[in-house]
Amino acid sequence: MNISMWIKALQIIPHVEKAEWQRLDVLSKWLISTRAAVLIMTFLSGAIAGILAYQQGDFSFLPWFLATIGIVLAHATNNLLNDYTDAARGVDQENYYRAQYGPQPLLHGLMSKRQHLTYSAVTGGLALAIGIYLVFYRGGLTLPLLLAGAFFVLFYTWPLKYIALGEIAVLIVWGPLMIGGVFYEVTGNWDWNVVLAGLPYALGVTGVIFGKHIDKLDMDRAKRIYTLPVLMGDRASRAIVLGMLAAQYLLVVYLVAEGFFSPVMLGVLLAVPAFLRVLPIFRAPKPLEKPLDFPDVWPNYYVAAAFFHNRRFGLFYLGGLILSLFLR
Repeated sequence: MNISMWIKALQIIPHVEKAEWQRLDVLSKWLISTRAAVLIMTFLSGAIAGILAYQQGDFSFLPWFLATIGIVLAHATNNLLNDYTDAARGVDQENYYRAQYGPQPLLHGLMSKRQHLTYSAVTGGLALAIGIYLVFYRGGLTLPLLLAGAFFVLFYTWPLKYIALGEIAVLIVWGPLMIGGVFYEVTGNWDWNVVLAGLPYALGVTGVIFGKHIDKLDMDRAKRIYTLPVLMGDRASRAIVLGMLAAQYLLVVYLVAEGFFSPVMLGVLLAVPAFLRVLPIFRAPKPLEKPLDFPDVWPNYYVAAAFFHNRRFGLFYLGGLILSLFLR
């Protein structure tokens, strides 16, 4: 066991040489190859759904736990398939964006294709097994939700990302599908107010993927991967991200005014300094070289800024929901 590597892989996507990789335990390899640092965004979606169910007095631990683990495993499966597909299609090469900020197991020779597919099959199989159990446990909308989730897992990398539907898919997945879906598995009810309440967080996650696609805009254009930033251009895309981040706060204020959220949720405004910190980053073109005071995550730039804001906003958002429980 390498607990220090587990912790590191949950915080960043660590660079690992082949000799070090061979000494790692299976869990460390899984955490690195699935980019576990970003899986926290999915876990938070499940946590938000669970808290909203608890607020309505209809919380059950087992379906919440299984549904949340299921969506995390589904996200991990997508990340594995993303790397496999891009490697197979010749997209990921030594100079491509994905290979610069962290290990691509196939490209860097850390895994064989068979090993990579085994990791994908086991991870996806566990997610599917949970989904099937929930179909029999909850019934109703569970099967359509499971099929929708499987569709996005299998087809996000290709063709959705190639035809400017990747960012829209992320908004759908992290909003209605994850938060609304987990809430449904816990309570047995589909609630559009819950979907709307999850939208502020879903916008933050979408901002992260938008930032990533802005970072690699030129590379994607050269490889004919038509993400929304490729179609809309750098400047317009940066403006859209800022609009999405601002909309997170405006939606919370609206939900408080409508009475769905407790006024305690206005505590998310404590994340505004984080927004102001990333504001000048998105207002200017990406520098050619890493700024001296920038974290060691280069060439991640816009995505790193959006991820920083999403974590800060998510912390206050989740904290507001939890505090609301105690006050009630």
